[in-house]
Amino acid sequence: MSDSDLHVTNLGESGPRVAFCHGLFGQGKNWTAIAKAISDDHRVSLIDMPNHGRSPWTEHLDYPEMAEQVAELFDADDPVALVGHSMGGKISMLLALLHPELVERLVVVDMSPVDYPGQSEFAGYIDGMQALDLASMSTRAEADEALSEAAPNRTVRSFLLQNLRRDSGGQGWRWMPNLDLLGRELPVLGGWPADRVEATTYDGRVLWVAGAESPYVKDDYAPAMEALFPRVAKVTIKNAGHWVHSQQPEVFTEVLRRFLATKP
Repeated sequence: MSDSDLHVTNLGESGPRVAFCHGLFGQGKNWTAIAKAISDDHRVSLIDMPNHGRSPWTEHLDYPEMAEQVAELFDADDPVALVGHSMGGKISMLLALLHPELVERLVVVDMSPVDYPGQSEFAGYIDGMQALDLASMSTRAEADEALSEAAPNRTVRSFLLQNLRRDSGGQGWRWMPNLDLLGRELPVLGGWPADRVEATTYDGRVLWVAGAESPYVKDDYAPAMEALFPRVAKVTIKNAGHWVHSQQPEVFTEVLRRFLATKP
């Protein structure tokens, strides 16, 4: 471990190391149930990405810079199985490409190394979160009701509200993510810095997990994935959208277990 200032929660005391990188609006703790399921025979790290959870805020967003921040947590003498979802999937892919010696194997969850045009859904969530009058709210239930128009799906709304915390004095509420920055930099988050990894490949084993009902992994994206990750294998999980691991946790955990058990 290094002296990186990213917030990390560790579980498990023995076995190969596994680290999880969450997506936009997430936190490392979102992966707690899956981490506990594998912690008997793995050392697991749940990382809060920059501008999320308990990790520090930054002045701008850049995928290679975020990958470098996460890379500071790892050691080439103890390479990690890296699992990244959505935004965390792009961070993880870049880390593996830029520092292959740190990554023993890679799991990319419902994300592709491509530019995604338009992020209006996420912009709507940010607008809705920022529109809440936190000073006037006394209960989380009030916040849930106030956010229902911007996030009508109860599962998504519950996920977003996990980012709402009591302030240090315990008298009011605050959002943990850097919403101003995330809102300004949504085009960056939807993009992919292809110029930084041109003619680069990661030659370790890669598992590409897709939600069958999600638009983020398509056949059209396979050439881009295979060009960067020649040893990629794809698994599509039925009855799951973008949040595969929370919509089908048992299936995802079994898929992950099997991949972690395969030879390098």
